Amino acid sequence: MPINILMPALSPTMEKGNLAKWLKKEGDKVSSGDVIAEIETDKATMEVEAVDEGTIAKILVPEGTADVPVNQVIAVLAGDGEDVKAAASGGGASAPAPKAAEAPKAAEAPKPATAPAPAPAAKPTASAAPQPAQVHSNGARTFSSPLARRLAKEAGIDLSRVTGTGPHGRVVARDIDEAKSGKGLKPAAAGGAAAPSYAPGPSDAQILSLFNKDNYEAIPHDQMRKVIAQRLSASDRDVPQYYLTCDCDIGKLVAAREEINGLAPKDKDGKPTYKLSVNDFVIKALAMALQRVPDANVTWTDEAMLRHKVSDVSVAVSIPTGLITPIIRSAHAKSVATISNEMKDLAARAKARKLKPEEYQGASTAVSNLGMYGMKQFTAVINPPQSTILAVGMSEQRPVVRDGKIEIATIMTVTLTCDHRAMDGALGAQLLSAFRLLIENPVMMVV
Repeated sequence: MPINILMPALSPTMEKGNLAKWLKKEGDKVSSGDVIAEIETDKATMEVEAVDEGTIAKILVPEGTADVPVNQVIAVLAGDGEDVKAAASGGGASAPAPKAAEAPKAAEAPKPATAPAPAPAAKPTASAAPQPAQVHSNGARTFSSPLARRLAKEAGIDLSRVTGTGPHGRVVARDIDEAKSGKGLKPAAAGGAAAPSYAPGPSDAQILSLFNKDNYEAIPHDQMRKVIAQRLSASDRDVPQYYLTCDCDIGKLVAAREEINGLAPKDKDGKPTYKLSVNDFVIKALAMALQRVPDANVTWTDEAMLRHKVSDVSVAVSIPTGLITPIIRSAHAKSVATISNEMKDLAARAKARKLKPEEYQGASTAVSNLGMYGMKQFTAVINPPQSTILAVGMSEQRPVVRDGKIEIATIMTVTLTCDHRAMDGALGAQLLSAFRLLIENPVMMVV
């Protein structure tokens, strides 16, 4: 029988992707392991390999299609010895479609104002597991899908105020999308503690009405920008963040860097085998600081604190469509030269959108450096589930007072953003102090 080729989930958080390019066409034979398509996620462009052998009978989703939900049928494969025409006409119908309650709303086509109301989802069978419910302080229970609960949390919406349209009044994803615009929201609870509510911002139509349409160009958001907006909005709303700032005298580091780069061995083409940057030392120093203050090398979860044994440091890299954070794994155990070369490779592949998910997911901290843009000081937003991020400003010569005398020193200002759930101020200060000691005395990074 025909084999349905589904839109794959290329990372744990992927809900949809863009089908960038088909590398096979209808009628082509494929073997297991053959690369058949390129998929764009919010972070990278990845190749999709065939799992089964056969002939591409029909392509259902053309290349260039955006926001294709995970598990949607994108093509039909005819098995060996199977009639290709029959497979093309009969394939796709039996594909496991995403459940209506959990399909991402953003992937649905917008409905005109006159469209009929969506049909209710099929009733669960008697053997279905009971739906999870949220119990509120007034004793009321709100049944909801896992996706609806996550979307409500990200949007700051109280589930008890949402009118559910799923089976038996269950709150589903489409209800949360309606609630964002104020539709289907019940009045806030009277008396006692006020129920949390969500105050939606102005609609697109309201914003567009403020401007002359001849004076702007509407550029649709790509998937990366949408995910950045979603994740960092959730971070700013849900993660209690505080900021610690200190000035670091990096005169010794600058001198050591120049000497090390000047003595770097040459390859067969006469080029230095490495060229260290200040940012390479920053990565190393932060990684070693986390080892010296292990209680700060953590990730918060609702059930437990994850204390990491290694220092995996992600580094913000700007690319034309947004931002991505490739990771230097076990940076505390690597030389600065190794970190430098790895960072150059990761940054190049990040800009080409060729990183694998494991190369940009799973760090406990991050570095964001805007010094090359002339920024003296700034604060950065934590990228959940990380607990810290270090914002690095430019290094410059400033007057300082030493032993009652004014001297000129090379100073770099850094700001550490911390998740207050995971660490209190004193612990964050210990981490930043450990970083400062190392960055001001780079010789300590080799012992």
